[in-house]
Amino acid sequence: MDELTEHGFECPHCGEPITMLVDLSVPDQEYVEDCEVCCNPIGVRVRVRGGAVVSFDAALG
Repeated sequence: MDELTEHGFECPHCGEPITMLVDLSVPDQEYVEDCEVCCNPIGVRVRVRGGAVVSFDAALG
């Protein structure tokens, strides 16, 4: 079973479309990851239920 999924969204800093890998085996996640375009930190909050992303929030980190 594949427990990683790619989730697309717009960077809150530069507005460019980017993707991040989300681990579907962890129900509640909160971490900071740099934008692959502008390199600024993005605060990410993810909720996973039943093997699917039910909530994804990307804010200025």
